[in-house]
Order: sequence, then C-alpha cells, then structure tokens
Amino acid sequence: MLLTYASDILHSEGMQSEKNYRQHRDVSCYEHSIAGALMSVRLASFLRIKLNMRSLVRGALLHDYFLYDWHDADKSHRFHGFIHARRALRNAERDFTLTAIERDIIVKHMFPLNPRPPRFRESLIVIVADRICAFREILSPAVTRIKKTEKMSNDAN
Repeated sequence: MLLTYASDILHSEGMQSEKNYRQHRDVSCYEHSIAGALMSVRLASFLRIKLNMRSLVRGALLHDYFLYDWHDADKSHRFHGFIHARRALRNAERDFTLTAIERDIIVKHMFPLNPRPPRFRESLIVIVADRICAFREILSPAVTRIKKTEKMSNDAN
C-alpha cells in the first residue's frame, strides 16, 4: 500500500536521508515514518471510515520530514517538539506537491503541543498512530523493534 501511494516519497533523497537521523531511542526517522504510515492504514481500516487513503499515507510518511537529528546539541533544535512540524511541512512542500489534507497532517500531527486542531479525519488518525508508534519505540525492547522493522519493510514492498 505504501508503494502504491508514495513510491516517489519512499525513493526520494530526503526520505532516504531519514535513515541517518535518530527519532526515538535506536529507531531512525525513516523507520518511524514507515511505522506511522502503516499504523495509520491499520487504524483507518479498523475504524472503517471514509477518507482519502492516498493523502493519509503520504501525510503520515512526511509528518516528521524535518531532516535533522534533533538529538544533536544544536540550539536550533532546543524546541524541537514545538517547531519540527513546521520544518517538516516546509521541507515536504519544497520536495513534493501536497494536498490540503497532507499539509494538515504534517503541520498538526503534534496537536495539542501545537495548539491548532486538525481539520481532517486523516490528521486525527495520524496523530493517534504517531503516539502509538512513539510509545512502542520508546518502551519496547530493541530486539522486538528490529523484528517489527524487518516485517514492516517486507509489508511496505
């Protein structure tokens, strides 16, 4: 499903560079982005609500497209939780043509830390999926994560 809707994103230089940036513990931004997209698809399927699956997948993949390692001791990363959504949107708009839904997903995925509420169902699903994935990445043992990542890579192809 990811390749069907977002082959251009998955194969882009920017997305491939996410493999070099750590997100949570030993999980790369790339792995987190794929996990978030797959979890979003699972939640949407479970909820059986009408939505734009293409925008859901693409927005979920790009929600953390900020393209830096926020763990680096750089003053510009100090308020990462508050600012990275706008940076991700700026990068995504530079590299891809986005729909209104995709823009909303990216810029609002940190709600309520970023106070503007989401406008679309797809955005709400990505918010929930992102939290689930972040908690799993932070709390689950590394071996389990490696196995899940291998399975996700197989599912993505």
